[in-house]
Amino acid sequence: MRMLPIVAVIVCGAALALSNTVQAVSTLRVGNQVLTTGDSEVRVTELLGKPSHKSRSRSSRSSHSSGTRRTRGSVRVLSDEGVGEKWQYRRDDHITTVTIVDGKVSDIDDHRL
Repeated sequence: MRMLPIVAVIVCGAALALSNTVQAVSTLRVGNQVLTTGDSEVRVTELLGKPSHKSRSRSSRSSHSSGTRRTRGSVRVLSDEGVGEKWQYRRDDHITTVTIVDGKVSDIDDHRL
């Protein structure tokens, strides 16, 4: 009977540890302000400043139709329309990547170094 609670604690602890490593979120706290999906790229710049790195990404449909295949780590499909930008910021011990599609935030990825 005592084994069940111990196993449950171990499983929950492992799940929690894995979930803290990489986190795709729809909101990001920046000081006392919050950045959310749907915010404008101007808002991103107001809160986070100039990105340390910018890159363009194509959707999977665009890549396949042009005959090229793009593989970039954990890049997600942005949209069926085509091109988006990934803005990367280094904040203390975090790397924050904000995906911008059509001038708006579509994804926020924040993880510890």
